Amino acid sequence: MTTQLNPNSNPRSEKKVKCVVWDLDNTVWNGVLLEHDQVTLREGVIDIIKTLDSRGILQSIASKNEFDPAMAKLQAFGLAEYFLYPQINWNSKAQNIETIAKQLNIGIDTFAFIDDQAFEREEVSFSQPQVLCIDAADLHTMLDLPPLNPKFITEDSAKRRWMYLSDMNRQQVEDSFVGPKEEFLATLNMVFTLSRAKEEDLKRAEELTVRTNQLNTTGYTYSYDELNQFRQSDQHLLFIAGLDDKYGTYGKIGLLLIECDKEVWTIKLLLMSCRVMSRGVGTVMINHLRNEARNKGVRLRAEFISNDRNRMMYMTYKFNHFKEVEKVYDRVILENDLSLVQPFPGYLTVRIE
Repeated sequence: MTTQLNPNSNPRSEKKVKCVVWDLDNTVWNGVLLEHDQVTLREGVIDIIKTLDSRGILQSIASKNEFDPAMAKLQAFGLAEYFLYPQINWNSKAQNIETIAKQLNIGIDTFAFIDDQAFEREEVSFSQPQVLCIDAADLHTMLDLPPLNPKFITEDSAKRRWMYLSDMNRQQVEDSFVGPKEEFLATLNMVFTLSRAKEEDLKRAEELTVRTNQLNTTGYTYSYDELNQFRQSDQHLLFIAGLDDKYGTYGKIGLLLIECDKEVWTIKLLLMSCRVMSRGVGTVMINHLRNEARNKGVRLRAEFISNDRNRMMYMTYKFNHFKEVEKVYDRVILENDLSLVQPFPGYLTVRIE
């Protein structure tokens, strides 16, 4: 088997792929479209695409082809809707994968690329060493690869592609909107829900800790069992957040874990999906917690562990008036003096359950 997992990529067994990028000629279909437009689908490819989709794995295309004929062929095969931000052009495959990653706003280290040409796989592997490269000859065993098998398939993961399609609609409207950003956000009729995590939320909660790298204050990952212990603990609070708007649901998009001592509450984990980065979700969660700490008469601290991708979460704390009180290497403790009473953003409805 010629599947290539570059040694510079994440070696942990829990590495999971969030997006599979497909070549077209002699990969999705047999033959070269520019040479003969009567190409046929490769055996089993429809089942593979649909199975990946049902597992919550996004899919896209990086193909050297003419865009319109290739998309027309995918439409004819009933597959076009499965591919987000397809890159069908004459650019390098590595460049196209980078473009897809930026459009989806997910890390390049969560990508897999499938192509029949060794040259194309090697070019991607050289330029983007964190990408899992798969030979199209190994299609029949592809679904058995551990990185393509999430531990849980949650309600959110099963609808992931549709959520991203809704995001694309929102982005198109936002790009054409003339006026302040807050005015656009107000048109979305957003409803933000923050509630104590229930047992039925824990699969999604674990998935969030595993999948969320950029907007994660500590990088901690927790198993279902660990999260269940926190949920039942008298010394912890575990909140899960959801977001909906007029275009549909974003799903469960945030997690908040607090360690509760007698005099100090410490935020051990604050994370949110990249899809809601610009919606002010972090500030809403912090505001609620700040109000609760003030009402309980306890101090509010936050733990932050920096990496090369989560600086935005440090800025979220600073924006919400946390100040550093302790630092040991990359681990920072911040504290909020709770003096500022800040209302929730006016552009969304907040429901605390």
